[in-house]
Amino acid sequence: MVRNPRYDRRQTLHPFFTTSARTAGVILSKIVIRIDAVTRILFEDYSATEVRLFYALGYAAIGVFCYGVYVQIRKYRRGAALQMGSDLWQRIRWMIATVLSHRSIARRDAAAGGAHRLIFYGFVLLFIGTATITLEYDILEPLFGVRFWYGNFYLVFSLVLDMAGVALLAGLVYMMYRRGWMRLPKLDYARPDRTPGDPDFDRPQYRREDWAFLWILVIIGGTGYVLEAARLVWLQARADVWDYRWWSAVGALLAHGLRSAGLDASTAGSLRHGLWWFHGVVALALIALIPFTKVKHIFTAAGSLLVRDPLASQRLRTVPQTQQQVGAKTITDFTWKQLLNLDACTKCGRCHEACPARAVGAPLSPRDVILSLREFANATLESGALPAAATLDVHGKGPGQIAMETLWSCRTCMACVEICPVAVEHIPIIVQMRRKLVEEGAMDPLLTKTLQTIHKTGNSFGESKRKRGAWSKSLPHPVKDVRKEPVDVLWFVGDYASFDPRNQKVSQLFATLLQEAGVDFGILYDGESNAGNDVRRVGEEGLYEVLATANVAALSAASFKSVVTTDPHSYNTIRNEYPDFGGHYEIEHYTTLVKRLFDAGRLKVTHRLNYRVTFHDPCHLGRFNKGYDAPRDLLALLGCELVEMGRCRANSFCCGAGGGRIWIPDPVGSEKPAQNRMKEAAAIDGLQVYVVSCPKDLTMFEDALKTTGNEGKFVVKELIELIREAVAPPRDEEASA
Repeated sequence: MVRNPRYDRRQTLHPFFTTSARTAGVILSKIVIRIDAVTRILFEDYSATEVRLFYALGYAAIGVFCYGVYVQIRKYRRGAALQMGSDLWQRIRWMIATVLSHRSIARRDAAAGGAHRLIFYGFVLLFIGTATITLEYDILEPLFGVRFWYGNFYLVFSLVLDMAGVALLAGLVYMMYRRGWMRLPKLDYARPDRTPGDPDFDRPQYRREDWAFLWILVIIGGTGYVLEAARLVWLQARADVWDYRWWSAVGALLAHGLRSAGLDASTAGSLRHGLWWFHGVVALALIALIPFTKVKHIFTAAGSLLVRDPLASQRLRTVPQTQQQVGAKTITDFTWKQLLNLDACTKCGRCHEACPARAVGAPLSPRDVILSLREFANATLESGALPAAATLDVHGKGPGQIAMETLWSCRTCMACVEICPVAVEHIPIIVQMRRKLVEEGAMDPLLTKTLQTIHKTGNSFGESKRKRGAWSKSLPHPVKDVRKEPVDVLWFVGDYASFDPRNQKVSQLFATLLQEAGVDFGILYDGESNAGNDVRRVGEEGLYEVLATANVAALSAASFKSVVTTDPHSYNTIRNEYPDFGGHYEIEHYTTLVKRLFDAGRLKVTHRLNYRVTFHDPCHLGRFNKGYDAPRDLLALLGCELVEMGRCRANSFCCGAGGGRIWIPDPVGSEKPAQNRMKEAAAIDGLQVYVVSCPKDLTMFEDALKTTGNEGKFVVKELIELIREAVAPPRDEEASA
């Protein structure tokens, strides 16, 4: 019996693998192996010179890794300063929960989420296993004489790591299948803002990096199993190795295969010796290259999740009074957090897939904006000395720069931010760059004119302020002026609901509903200005602050308990951004108010509608503020049969009006997002009504209904119109019947 002289404690153990009770009895009667002899000597049969060489390579790899980390931290420190909140422990808990659950990765792509879980947990367990071995051999045993990597612990350890390797390889093989055979469009790195022939059109270096990353991990995992198999064959004469081989199940299967192929112990020893060095050097090289390659997303993604702003798009940051310029012109104008965001991107393509601008052929991909800025940051900020400011300009069409057309294509709908699994905040970056374009006057002439009009009149229609409440004059009962008398509910109407003729009819219906329900409400009349939500997302921060300050002053001068609005754009900025200007209000979208009126019996359905409908989630009500349920509850109350579109709720497809795009003409002949959405709705069998709950949606989709040739097949209606139809007093002929 072979014994390991390293241990002297005796203990017996039943063999792990037996064929029958009788065979087990024979084995037990003849073989008694000390459990503390079962282990694996780390540098078994290696010379002292080889051991020293390995440690030298290991320390060199760690040194290169540490230098790379220093370079990355130096790069982030070259970004603008940003103060984080004091909720550090809450952030840490949320980040850990997100990483461990993989909930953000599994959303809308369960297969990728499952494969990544296998890779993640397999890699983590293997890393912990390696760290555990290092802990004993390099720290605890030489310093304190503590040993634990033997016996039962070693056997369970071996089995767990064996299964971890299987999980790792299974996940990697699936990811290879996705890239090599499924060829998902979102994993194609061709840029919509470049043309074939441009040096950064399809960026083949990313594909090479992706495949290299996958293959290196496969090689490390695969050679680990072959290495274990070779060791088992090499030491097959030792009972403390061979009799416990099934605790390394995959290695044992390979060992039997190698023996069947004629591999003897001597040859296996040579194979194991060479493969050990190959496996170790590749692993050390991976460690050294982490800060310089895609592998660093292991750390940057966690960091991005840690510093995530839950209201990144809903509440854009105000420009500090001490800041001399507005917006981002150079790469160093971005904050350190935004530079970290650039490195956190894993190129998964989910934002690319979700972007409505890219879907209709606009020269924008949120992923490519982030990757371009990352390339620019790496090229300019990783060097020892910071280049001259002239070479740091991120605007333009050169490699790593972002073109003006790309920035103006964004609808700021938040689809990219909402789906990003690593909390990259695309919209604040795009808006920050837009601010610089606005400052320089680099925008569409019609947008320039609209912004001037809003500054002059307080609305985007160029109408006199005195006409803002003119739509209410035809109502049977006057609408209160909250500037003159107190009310329970202040209705912030918004531009489109006040001035657009089609939306004015909806406003009149809503006012009628409130009056019939006995709601004490009023409006600001000409005291109200454009809420500024889209003005801010255009990048005109100065005008936004003028509008927000004026509205906060008007609201503060009025007497009311709460605010309601029929405009999700106004709802978002009043709710999330006005507090930065001293405006703290209890505000809700009309759908939640009307739902309560039904629940309280103040509104009642007089006849069920029985329409087959679909509902469009407005970006600013849905994705921005999670207002998904109230509209659907109302449709159910009205008796409508709701058929959801494939893209709904958080995955709703933008109408194309956001981010000021309603004021910017689309290129002639190009498809508009609203048209793309109409085609999706038209595929619903028997659809009667396409329901919206936003004034801009009503405008955009009624136009798209006509231009897509679907007029007459179904109609576009505001939810308010359906509510009014369902609660209206019975007509005379219905009453007599």
